[in-house]
Amino acid sequence: MALNASASALPEVLILEPRVFGDARGFFLESFNAQDFAAATGIEASFVQDNHSRSSTGVLRGLHYQIRQPQGKLVRVVRGRVFDVAVDLRRSSPRFGQWAGVELSEDSHRQLWIPPGFAHGFLVLSETADFLYKTTDYYAPQHERSVLWNDPAIGIDWPLDGREPVLSAKDREAPRLAGVEHFD
Repeated sequence: MALNASASALPEVLILEPRVFGDARGFFLESFNAQDFAAATGIEASFVQDNHSRSSTGVLRGLHYQIRQPQGKLVRVVRGRVFDVAVDLRRSSPRFGQWAGVELSEDSHRQLWIPPGFAHGFLVLSETADFLYKTTDYYAPQHERSVLWNDPAIGIDWPLDGREPVLSAKDREAPRLAGVEHFD
């Protein structure tokens, strides 16, 4: 199999490790293969949009989700390193409000599957990072919501090393978990 999947701290959030073929010339990997993804995860996802963001060190994006048209996301880093986080926002889940964090980098080639019903965010650890993600539904700004990145009720252990993150106004002003719209 060309893809290994393992559970993160949240069993629905999966760490995917593609098989990498390398030699003196460089490397080759399949970044996505629908058959391998389904075989490794048991999930038949249909991706409709690919996104690419570039951010500099200390930038924290998130925690974002869409309350309608929820998106599953398959994310990876092709340049740099990030600390990637998913938060369970399914009220009926025994893990509601819990989080999982995984370092993704250009060297590890790891990917993360974040299913619908979870908020997502990341912190850039390198000088810059190019972050790619495939989504199972289209971006719908009218349905986009955010959760405060440092809400103590969630308690994410961001590797900030005493620095303040670089945030957008939307992320600075996001509501705490107790006040957000959530999934049933």
